[in-house]
Amino acid sequence: MSIIESISKRRTYYQINKELPVSTDKIKEVVAQATELVPDAFNMKSARVVLALGAKQDELWDAIYDAFGGKVAREKIDGFKAGAGTVLYFYDEDVVKSLQEKFPLYAPNFPVWANQANGMLQFTIWTALRELGVGANLQHYNPVIDDAVKKLFDVPASWKLIAQMPFGGIVAEPDAKEKEDISVRVKVHE
Repeated sequence: MSIIESISKRRTYYQINKELPVSTDKIKEVVAQATELVPDAFNMKSARVVLALGAKQDELWDAIYDAFGGKVAREKIDGFKAGAGTVLYFYDEDVVKSLQEKFPLYAPNFPVWANQANGMLQFTIWTALRELGVGANLQHYNPVIDDAVKKLFDVPASWKLIAQMPFGGIVAEPDAKEKEDISVRVKVHE
């Protein structure tokens, strides 16, 4: 499969379940490989990932529901909880700060670059999961859930939560994407 074919299959899957078409060991392997291979500025390696599986998957989404005090519908949270796992994306602010100190001329850029690298990691893992026949979606319940997540997974205070990616077996395909006039967003000058 070409990279463009893989990207085209990567979609937002909201209807997922706990029945994966591959082993959780394969999921762990792909997440680790992607985390190692995705580049970032100055090779800072600021991205951090927590993989919630099994009982931790359920605990995570119950904690997220609790963090909102009922302000997010239980049905919505249960849709994410129905998945086999969640990839939690962070970046390490200590790594960013150390590079800001080492390269003061670039200091304002390091948080931006850390976010860019994290976005590339999210996209890479999302696409790799889809290549395995696994559906996923990307959520942003942070910063409301930050304390609950840090407590549940005992992550360092310097880890800044960026996004949550519940994944699982595909229950239903998403609606087809609408075609767009891509020339509005892509300009070519020769």
